[in-house]
Amino acid sequence: MTVATGLQDLTDRYVAVWNEPDAERRRAAIRELWSADAVHTLQPPGDLRRTAQGLGFGRLVLEARGHDALDVRGTRAHEEFVAPGDYLFRSCGDAGRLHDVVKFHWEMTSRDGGEVAAVGLEILLLGPDGRITGDYQFIEG
Repeated sequence: MTVATGLQDLTDRYVAVWNEPDAERRRAAIRELWSADAVHTLQPPGDLRRTAQGLGFGRLVLEARGHDALDVRGTRAHEEFVAPGDYLFRSCGDAGRLHDVVKFHWEMTSRDGGEVAAVGLEILLLGPDGRITGDYQFIEG
């Protein structure tokens, strides 16, 4: 397996978590991809950050720590965006790796026409076993 193939497999499996309709399969995929104490950190979209700043909050960052919290995060994202039948997530195929750091972009596209509704940048830190220990998500558009 080449590095590129391994990266494509990782990003495909990562994106599949958010599209997975079956809760048990989603939970199993989370346990396979993320370490037990992994942290998923989300920088919310600009409008949410501006609203928080308007309420007197400084830096707004959301975190999910551990498998149970990641399961809640994955379930909520699926329920809000994928389950209603409006959107799907996909990797942009631009993954790169430097030592234990992986970066790639993903898109949330409309299910019917593939129109891009959102774009994100994912930065993953991998542990010695190849599972994700740190997951940093930036919503870019």
